[in-house]
Amino acid sequence: MCNFNKHNDDTKALIHLLMKKSADSVGGTNFLLGLLEAMKEKKPNALMFKGCKIESTEVSVRWNKIVFKDKLDILEEVIRSHKSSEGVDFNILENDSEKKKKKILNMVKTLSPIEFTVTPNSIENGAGFNFKVFESIEENSVKINPIFAAMFFCSTEYMKKALKHSI
Repeated sequence: MCNFNKHNDDTKALIHLLMKKSADSVGGTNFLLGLLEAMKEKKPNALMFKGCKIESTEVSVRWNKIVFKDKLDILEEVIRSHKSSEGVDFNILENDSEKKKKKILNMVKTLSPIEFTVTPNSIENGAGFNFKVFESIEENSVKINPIFAAMFFCSTEYMKKALKHSI
């Protein structure tokens, strides 16, 4: 999931379009990358930042709910176990253990209402964009939003490759 080179061409094109559209809506690639750098500086993870807001010089991201360590640990474990997935639409409920599945479902219920709003600090740079943690939630299938994964869990290098990719 966070290794851009392992994705097939269709997935690379989709990720490129999503990231390019996101970057264009906040003033460009450098502004989005600046925000990512600001997010990476927050340790252990920007999602746990009590202010629910991260700012760079040009762009800020806000969200409506603090993510606590127990839910973040489950989310990180799910993402880590799917890091080598080659598609963006893997189902995080594909797990052998019913106990793990229950923990994942509880995490999904907790995190699904969170919405992120990315806005440029200057209105001339664009309207910004919104995204959620999960792309889709169905009875036996939950898919992580690729924008969320890229911004909070993948490296800046991943984002650079996605933005530079030519279709």
